[in-house]
Amino acid sequence: MSVAFDHRDPGTAEAEWLAAAPWKAAPELVIAGERLIVLAAHPDDETLGAGGLVAVACAAGTDVTVVIATDGEGSHPATAPAEVARMRRLESTQALADLAPTAGLRFLGMPDGGLREHVDAVSTAVERELGPSPEGVLLVAPWWGDGHRDHRILGEIALRLQRPGVRVVGYPIWLWHWGRPDAVDTAHWRSLTLPDWARAAKKRAVGRHQSQTLPATSHPGDAAILHESMAAHFSRDVEVFIASDRAADQSVAVADFERRYARRDDPWGYETRWYEQRKRDLLLATLPRRRFAHALELGCATGLLTAQLAKRADRVVAVDAVASALAHASARVAGTAVVFEQRVLPADWPSGRFDLIVLSELGYYWAVDDLIRARELIAASLTDDGVVVACHWRHPISDAPLTGDQVHALLARSAQWERAVHHIEADLVLDVFTRPGAQSIAAAEGLA
Repeated sequence: MSVAFDHRDPGTAEAEWLAAAPWKAAPELVIAGERLIVLAAHPDDETLGAGGLVAVACAAGTDVTVVIATDGEGSHPATAPAEVARMRRLESTQALADLAPTAGLRFLGMPDGGLREHVDAVSTAVERELGPSPEGVLLVAPWWGDGHRDHRILGEIALRLQRPGVRVVGYPIWLWHWGRPDAVDTAHWRSLTLPDWARAAKKRAVGRHQSQTLPATSHPGDAAILHESMAAHFSRDVEVFIASDRAADQSVAVADFERRYARRDDPWGYETRWYEQRKRDLLLATLPRRRFAHALELGCATGLLTAQLAKRADRVVAVDAVASALAHASARVAGTAVVFEQRVLPADWPSGRFDLIVLSELGYYWAVDDLIRARELIAASLTDDGVVVACHWRHPISDAPLTGDQVHALLARSAQWERAVHHIEADLVLDVFTRPGAQSIAAAEGLA
């Protein structure tokens, strides 16, 4: 995106942004995996646009790395570039210590204003940080529509590296200067409300960047880049991120599943693969009670697991979005106390309370926002003594927004339950969650 602006202009006042607060309706930004990589085109971008995120993630125990592409040596043309680079590296180092003392910091040393000419080198460096088989990574970069050339290039590099296991969001910097609240498209915005301590840490960190907030010399070319009006945008109690509008931010469409079933009745080999049979046996073996009153199966497919759940529960509600799959499932369990419902989850959620809810091989087809919504709905549908069982394939899936590990990491963060069983192997992860304080199986039978 090309936007003409002059950083010396006052720009849109922060009071105007605060009055409109277009971020209020934006969904929460959630770290669903275990790694956060923040890219910055220049030293201070990471502090201004994502400093609060870095602080919050680090405090939560997330592995955080900041990668700064250039030294920003072109910001003060009347000062020697090497001196500017030295100052700005030191400022970012001090700022990151304020925000996240355990975070990693990498300087790539690319020329300021020259990322377009060094795309391959920057891409290689970021791929090195991601590793050969990245899983559970939130890659945060300057927003590709920010109007600054280096910001756009680095954001586009991040977008090209998006894949299963790598979710990309951008943080705006100059949008707050040239944009207007009544003209922004908030469709893909995500917001992070900063607790008071994180906001205070960010304020200290921003203060470290004195080469940007104060004039370097009396020369007009060395005036402050972040004048008071611009700096005000980064003192608010919320940070805004813009998600990619590509597949990683969208749940897989029902039509994709319908096409799979149109090609074959059993598109995932549930009927024929011993792997699938063993997985069902594992799931059933982890159930902490012999029998349940009312079970809910989310994404029942052709009903192989449904048939087994019907032997362990008085009633079962089995939900899927594809009519042909439900027809096969219904024929399989005819004569049992199973009710089949065609619903697109999580938007069309079934009614009722359940003491067993099963989520198997479905969660990674949801985008993060839908998975969070599903987690909330599961918790609301669960009885006080209820059990949640989740089981997912661990390898990346080409058309899935998330990996199984990301799904389970996000489920485990709910305060509504605690993990009672955690089984993990090369191919699958299986968790059983119970309400906090629930008795163990042995305790329930008076053995412990």
